[in-house]
Amino acid sequence: MKGLLRIGWIVLLIVLAGCSAGEGGGVQPPLPTTLPTPVVRVTSMPQAEPVMAAFLEALSRDDYSAMYALLSSASQQAISSEEFARRYRETLNELSAYEVHFEIGQPALGTSMVQVPFRVTYRTTLAGEITRQMVASLVNEQGQWRIEWNDGLILPELAGGNRLARDCQAPSRGNIYDRFGQPLVSTAEAIALGIDTANVNLDRLFDLTLELSRLTGIDSQTLANRVLASGPGWYIPVGTTSRQEGQRLLSRGFSGLVISPYTSRYYHNSGIASQTVGYTLSISPEMFDVYKRKGYCGNERVGWAGIERAREPVLAGEHGGALYVINPQGQVVTTLAQKESRPAGDVYLTLDKNLQFYAQQALAGFSGAVVVLERDTGRILALASSPGFDPNLFNPLNRNHAELLPQLFNDPRRPMYNRATQGQYPLGSVFKVITFAAALESGLYLPETEYDCQYQFTELTDRILYDWTWERCQRRLSAGEECNTSDSRPSGLLTLKEGLMRSCNPYFWHIGLDLYRNQRSGDIARMARAFGLGSLTGLDGVDEEPGQILEPTSELEATNQAIGQGDVLVTPLQVARFMAAIGNGSLLYRPKLIEKVVAADGQVIESFTPEIVGALPIRPDRLQALQEAMVEVIRNRRGTANFRIGSAPFPAAGKTGTAESNIPGSPHAWFAGYTFGNYRNKPDIAVAVVVEYAGEGSDYAAPIFRRVLEAYYFGQPQALYWFESSFGVTRTPTPLGGIPTPEP
Repeated sequence: MKGLLRIGWIVLLIVLAGCSAGEGGGVQPPLPTTLPTPVVRVTSMPQAEPVMAAFLEALSRDDYSAMYALLSSASQQAISSEEFARRYRETLNELSAYEVHFEIGQPALGTSMVQVPFRVTYRTTLAGEITRQMVASLVNEQGQWRIEWNDGLILPELAGGNRLARDCQAPSRGNIYDRFGQPLVSTAEAIALGIDTANVNLDRLFDLTLELSRLTGIDSQTLANRVLASGPGWYIPVGTTSRQEGQRLLSRGFSGLVISPYTSRYYHNSGIASQTVGYTLSISPEMFDVYKRKGYCGNERVGWAGIERAREPVLAGEHGGALYVINPQGQVVTTLAQKESRPAGDVYLTLDKNLQFYAQQALAGFSGAVVVLERDTGRILALASSPGFDPNLFNPLNRNHAELLPQLFNDPRRPMYNRATQGQYPLGSVFKVITFAAALESGLYLPETEYDCQYQFTELTDRILYDWTWERCQRRLSAGEECNTSDSRPSGLLTLKEGLMRSCNPYFWHIGLDLYRNQRSGDIARMARAFGLGSLTGLDGVDEEPGQILEPTSELEATNQAIGQGDVLVTPLQVARFMAAIGNGSLLYRPKLIEKVVAADGQVIESFTPEIVGALPIRPDRLQALQEAMVEVIRNRRGTANFRIGSAPFPAAGKTGTAESNIPGSPHAWFAGYTFGNYRNKPDIAVAVVVEYAGEGSDYAAPIFRRVLEAYYFGQPQALYWFESSFGVTRTPTPLGGIPTPEP
């Protein structure tokens, strides 16, 4: 039981051979009289108890090789080490033994043989504690005691070639729901979708692929192109849907559509929050012993990632069955134990299924993440990571399993990676809200402190840095245009609040350098950590990464850190959390995914409770200044997100960001913010969006932020992206000419 079994208690009652009252020695008290007592004492033989103790200690840690090494030569000739290990392993598996405890009694010594009484207690999942008292015979071989082994030393009932057998009962696996009781995972009839290219009506191919895209998330144009390129006679696997949706598609008379039903654990909508919910797998050979010791039958599917893994004990229920002793002829000798199985419970997540669906759709075609938190509680409403994957593909009953699962594993975009909680990115200009706070708390700056924001930053001694407006101007000049627009002229004289609104790089470079030169080099890093960066959020149920916040050791590092570059690494979940704290008045909540866990009898055994874990170290008046500046980012016509979000009806505050990536010229786009005022009587939320290698935050992340809020307040998107011709259909992959994009 390596890794699972431990020694709970060990009582070794060692009787020292040759000790007598005249030598000042004493005899250890014996075990209860039910154990055999010594009949012979000698003084010239080595002690046998340590050998027996070593044997049982090795048993407790599943070290069968060490046990086998303590057997007598005759026993080793009678059974191989492999067969010896197999018998113990299979017996302990059938027992579902997860711990072994033992006691050793006083031996009965002879000149060449000793009998050592011992008691073993197996703690089992199926039968509770099974305790047996046994006696082992040890023989002296070249001055060392060795154990004469037989099956009865495992359990007395196994003497004579008997074995254990279990009649195992596994309850049906529990369901996973969203916070409103909408199913995310359940046992249901599913449909594997595919296309028979020989029978496709090409006149309706666009309609067919659009429907399949809506159900599975696959790109409709890519699918249509594959059908056309394949020619007749091919089966193209597509994805998975429900029986109802499969029947609806069939009723529309799409020729060439192939549906293959199967009943199993079904992940709705081809995987809602698939990286968060996780998936199940059959028990692997390497984990077989582990699960058998937990009482599993061995043929179940078990949680392997996400909530499926984290809440496995609830979702699996409690296994039951009967444990028998079987003789060599296969007949039942006796029943050792019997236990009824108990039904599984259900898990309700904090996710809003509809919002999660549209958050995933908002990222379609991009790699990135969206996190939505309830601003004043820490409840996670959406946790989207793109690209996603279909957990139904892990089921061998799914017709598309064989072809699509290898494609999933080999996808270089890493769709099974949860970018929302594990993706570690430079934050770019969104980090300026932290620099803003550090500047105010240093006492060196006020919200009204002014700075002249020009193209160039010349305060470093060894280099010149350039604002984003200069870069925009250079692009205009190369296109034969003049730098006469607000996004290509220097921002000019700005207060600190206006500097955040305009995202003026030179102003924040100046702050970082100024703090560094005034022996306050750690101010920004400490503020970032107080905002929750550089450490885990404490999210339960899903793996996360801590990011990285270091103190600068040079002037250049200080300037880079001030705008969220250099060594700064954050996760989208961390960013959404500190945005919520800015919006709610400074409180940092532990993000939570579990709304409630309900036992089969309806009893709520776990429920959501908001948990405050910290507060932003910024004075209320300074926090208010930060909030006002973030509102201006959206509402002021000079704000970097105004032209993308300013017309939206809901009140929101936020910050754009464009973070340099490891691919030159392909920055990560960021937008993060929060709502206020309980618009449409809904709780306020905080949202973080990152789009990998996409471009500027105002062009890509800000429109996604808006779409997520539209889905939250109105149930579905309201406005097209600037690059869409219709929802989900891209018009052009680059920004339209003439539209200003004033964002670093």
